[in-house]
Amino acid sequence: IEVVRGNVSSLYGSEAIGGVIQIFTKHGRGAPAFNVSEGVGSHGTQRLSAGWGGTVENTEFNIQASRFNTDGVSAINPAIYPNANPDNDGYDNTSVSANVRHAFNADHSVSASAFNSTGHNQYDNAYGAPTDINTNDARVSKLSLASEDRLGETWMSKLQLAQGVDSYQDYLNGAPVAGGSLYKTSSQQLSWQNTVGFGAGKQLLAGVEYLGQQVDSDLQPQYDRDYRKVKSLFAGYTGSYGRHQVQINARHDNFSDFGIANTGLLGYGYSLTESWRIAGSTSTAFKAPTFNDMFYPFINYGFGYSYQGNPNLQPEESRNNEVGVHYAADSQRVDIVYFDNRIHNLIVGNGLPAYTMINLNEARIDGVEVSYNGQFGDTGVRVAAVTQNARDVTTGSALPPRANQHGSVALTQKLGALQVGGEWQYSDGRVDTDGVHTMPAYSVLNFSAAYALSKELKLAVRADNVTNQDDSNAYGYNPLGRVFYVSLSYQQ
Repeated sequence: IEVVRGNVSSLYGSEAIGGVIQIFTKHGRGAPAFNVSEGVGSHGTQRLSAGWGGTVENTEFNIQASRFNTDGVSAINPAIYPNANPDNDGYDNTSVSANVRHAFNADHSVSASAFNSTGHNQYDNAYGAPTDINTNDARVSKLSLASEDRLGETWMSKLQLAQGVDSYQDYLNGAPVAGGSLYKTSSQQLSWQNTVGFGAGKQLLAGVEYLGQQVDSDLQPQYDRDYRKVKSLFAGYTGSYGRHQVQINARHDNFSDFGIANTGLLGYGYSLTESWRIAGSTSTAFKAPTFNDMFYPFINYGFGYSYQGNPNLQPEESRNNEVGVHYAADSQRVDIVYFDNRIHNLIVGNGLPAYTMINLNEARIDGVEVSYNGQFGDTGVRVAAVTQNARDVTTGSALPPRANQHGSVALTQKLGALQVGGEWQYSDGRVDTDGVHTMPAYSVLNFSAAYALSKELKLAVRADNVTNQDDSNAYGYNPLGRVFYVSLSYQQ
């Protein structure tokens, strides 16, 4: 899992306004081997996963499958919303992933990957009847093909074609919700990315990308627009010149429904010593509203509450400035960063009973983020803290549901075949998405332990929220409370 913090719209396009999380599935390594893991926990939670992968001559492959289910808790607190069904709301999921890569030689290879996840979820409706059973089925799938080729001594090329489907359907008491309840978004993406090296510490990235998105729904009236095309060009350069480091990114997106969006980033760093470095950047970002944000049909839930899309929504545009001090030596790293993000047309909910998405004229989020990672022999330490001021510039009111302060402290200790860990998480109080209620601050304590029974077999236990704090993220919704989980895994 790779976490890229900050604004990276100039590389990844819309939606990357606040960072990117990339998840890479396992690739086969070494002789083909089998793995299996099984776990049980609180609220009737069960998980079973198995896989097989490895390398045969010049071909890597890996196949993984998993099954997860839990009884859960009642999603909504009936003491606050009496019309919510008080029964437990469970969830189950089945997923399969596979990938294969064949190398013709050191310079050319082809690969393919596939992923499918099918989930069944039970939830509560605060505006229905206390006996209603509300469920939904969701499916996410993706298939991609790629060719990686060295076209020159320092020129690497990657051509990739991908197709994804995200579908969702609501059910009430076992039948599809009357009037329509199916949403299905299909995406097709073609990208060509090139990286060229120019000596030590200097690299150019350039590419083109095409994205097509189609939404289908049985809701009436139909969406005013159900297709979007995005044609993109992007380039980036990173270079080191003695104590100086520079980064320049630029991206040009042509949206079929919103027109041209140009974003960029300019960054500079200076090494004070071998360990200490100062750095700063200024960048712009762009985020297009979703089809549901704009065209979700009018739904009347009763009791004066309704939801409807807003076809007049405009894209978000932002400028982010950062300056920071960084330390890296041996097994320790410190990062202290000041950020100032100003967002024009921020897309938020209006918080009214007649709920819809709206644009805020101007929003600002500025603050300081501090993080520390250190390893002292068999002891690991990780600390992270953020203090920020997220507000509507026009009114001065807080932006829901962002906490002004939040952070965590984690410790791990290895004792031979045993590894134990503890984590403390804190969040300040914050305004709920309805703009009315304030969610209280909370601190959560988690513990974990893992013991290697043998080279292949490992036993792990975890206890989350051991003090049973109310860490609900939305007013009227129930937290999971104290939970325990134990698993046994085998890696051949």
